[in-house]
Amino acid sequence: MLPITTRFKNAWNAFSGRDPTDLKYDLGSISYGRPDKQRLNYSSVKTIVAPIYNRMAMDVAQCKFEHIKTNDNGRYEKQLNTGLNTCLTLSANKDQTGRNFIQDLILSMFDEGVVAVVPVDVDTNINNTESFDIITMRVCKIIAWYPDDIRVDIYNDRTGKHEEKVVSKYKTAIIENPFYAVMNETNSALKRYIHKLALLDKIDEQQGSGKLDIIMQLPYLVRSQRKKDEANARRKEIEEQLASSDYGVAWTDGTEKIVQLNRPLENTLKDQVERLETMILNQLGLSREVFEGTATPEQMQAYYTRAIEPCCAAICDEFTRKFISLTGLSQHQRVWYHRDPFALSPVDKVADMADRFTRNEILSPNEFRAIIGYKPSEDKSSDELRNRNISQSTKELQAEGKLPENTKGDEENRE
Repeated sequence: MLPITTRFKNAWNAFSGRDPTDLKYDLGSISYGRPDKQRLNYSSVKTIVAPIYNRMAMDVAQCKFEHIKTNDNGRYEKQLNTGLNTCLTLSANKDQTGRNFIQDLILSMFDEGVVAVVPVDVDTNINNTESFDIITMRVCKIIAWYPDDIRVDIYNDRTGKHEEKVVSKYKTAIIENPFYAVMNETNSALKRYIHKLALLDKIDEQQGSGKLDIIMQLPYLVRSQRKKDEANARRKEIEEQLASSDYGVAWTDGTEKIVQLNRPLENTLKDQVERLETMILNQLGLSREVFEGTATPEQMQAYYTRAIEPCCAAICDEFTRKFISLTGLSQHQRVWYHRDPFALSPVDKVADMADRFTRNEILSPNEFRAIIGYKPSEDKSSDELRNRNISQSTKELQAEGKLPENTKGDEENRE
């Protein structure tokens, strides 16, 4: 431990002015909102679409994305210590963690239909120009398309502003929404649903605007200009009576008739909206129980298989295709994802699965302890893949070095 004099000498305080966080330094451009955050389109924010996007983006971000190496059979072998893996698991850039980056990517993909992931800081190997490692990357909106390039709107974290850049398609991950035909096509079910909701909101605003929408029948003809002026004067007089009255009361002549038009209109718009909502959820592989938190394990499994897996696969396939060089592909490097299969299981089922996984030599006790959040056991046998319901013979224990070689088993003692 450092002496107390050294600790005070090297210490700094956020209010002391000795650190660059002091406001007397030039910190660059200022923004009172987060400038790097992608905003959803206005039509999506005002409808139930935004909660659907956010729920699915959170579930995709809960999956663990890694840069891994596989064996010759394509099976998981080990996690690689690379910059790309750091971006996916820890920090994608100075503003986003790995999980926030994936959530931002999915939200933008759902909203735009197609998004780009641009490597910002890249470590290039001088001896081998084909080999590179990504240090930071960002999600960008695609503005224009060219044969070999795209123009993107990218946030520059050095200036704090959005800039337009032309980047190569071969070095940029271009991820298309797997549900593009349902969400982003012009005449898709989701677009029709948003349009119907806008019409329904317009009718609700009209009914709640406070207007009376009445027709007043006067006891004389209003064909001449003089009669029209008299009718307008009479209308303004009634408006002033209603506006000045605390209870909205006005008087009329006995020969005048009032007809009110703002009675509820009966139409099928609400039923159409409900049918479209059900159709969209079915096309996306969703159910109301998933969003209400009452889904059964079978419904959750269907949701992850039909809705979440295509999004995760689209990310992994494109990252593997664009961010791993030919040398890395020949070395069986991949971008891979997996989801915790025990996250939605109750305690009693987890205990039963622990017995089955260890008994069938799929996971060791220490590996399963890590899954449920316990630290590894110091017992060496906890790292072994074996069926603990079957007693080991003396020869097997001696071969593993757990018994001296001169020890006799029960069978030999009986002889």
